[in-house]
Formats: sequence, C-alpha cells, structure tokens
Amino acid sequence: MTMPKVHVKRGDTVVVIAGKDKGKVGEVLKVIPKKNRVIVKGVNMITKHVKPSMANREGGIIKTEGTIHASNVMLYCTKCNKATRIAHKLLEDGTKVRVCKKCNETL
Repeated sequence: MTMPKVHVKRGDTVVVIAGKDKGKVGEVLKVIPKKNRVIVKGVNMITKHVKPSMANREGGIIKTEGTIHASNVMLYCTKCNKATRIAHKLLEDGTKVRVCKKCNETL
C-alpha cells in the first residue's frame, strides 16, 4: 500500500477551508502522512483530561490541538494574503521549489 502524499509540510502557514474553524490561519506543527492528517497551531482545539503523573504533577483538563484532514487546509501565501494552490517550478540550479499560483511568489 502506498502512502498518500500530503501537500503541506511542517512549518507551512495554512488556512482552514472547511469545518468548524473555517477561515483560521495557523502554522502546521505536525504532518501524519499515513492518515493524511495535519495538526495546525490554534485550530481544532480539544480538551483532554489528564491524570497526575511523574511528568505532570498537576493533571486536570488540558486544551490541545487535534488533527484535521489535509484536504481541509490550503497553503496560505503571505505575499498576496490569500489561500492558494501551489505549482512546482525548477530553478536554473536544478532545485525544485513551490510557487504560489496567484502571484508566482516562491513559498
């Protein structure tokens, strides 16, 4: 079985295009290619009940980011301040870069 290809990488700025947090912009913290999901900073906040342990003396209720499907996020271009699709372009030195479809800026 082949692993699905995720169109975003860790550290990318993305905008949520579907779901309860539609329109929110955040940074990708983690990519899970096996499940085709991403964790975005400040998006899909869930409450987690944690027992006291050696690592966490207090325990209690913790708010943390949940996963969101990769198809529900779109790359965000900081130059044109819009959600955009990406194109791949080869530079003169042979490196492959991602380019904004709207303003042709390198991402």
